[in-house]
Amino acid sequence: MSQLLVLGLGNPGAEYAHTRHNVGQLAVEELARRASTSLRAERSAHARVAQAVIDSARVTLAVPTTFMNESGQAAAPLVRRYLAEASVGDLVVIHDELDLPEGVIRLKVGGGTAGHNGLKSIGTHLHSLDFARIRIGIGRPPGQMSGADYVLRELRGESREAMMVNVALACDALTQILAEGFTQAMTTLNAR
Repeated sequence: MSQLLVLGLGNPGAEYAHTRHNVGQLAVEELARRASTSLRAERSAHARVAQAVIDSARVTLAVPTTFMNESGQAAAPLVRRYLAEASVGDLVVIHDELDLPEGVIRLKVGGGTAGHNGLKSIGTHLHSLDFARIRIGIGRPPGQMSGADYVLRELRGESREAMMVNVALACDALTQILAEGFTQAMTTLNAR
């Protein structure tokens, strides 16, 4: 069994690949790249999955192949298959967070969903919101732009580069969690 299951949220398809809503998926893909492994389709779990060793810890990396608002359809079978006693306490979900400024990474355990449909779906399917989260700040939409348009708009140029910096910071946060434990990593990272 893995020490952690790391689930990166996003939407499938090339049209969503470089949107703010897909930063969680991009982070897990980057973690797999850093660990020299590849995510492979696991149809029974509605996800792409890889086993990785990160900072001497065995970790399962996964990205749902469902749309964001159906993320729980992947989370539930993955937790049952890869975590001892199906413990949601060993699940880390990486996702975008409108309530944090762009470039801010925060760690959290449990709590509400802040209207995030991916988190809502996971909570529904796991019957619990007591999982850990790496929250990647994407900020609020400018002016009168809707939240949906903001998170689903393809980023280009400097905006895409800034997003990839945030993805790298989220990957570093996971490495810190593995090295220090979640509580200490949360104390350190959330103080920044």
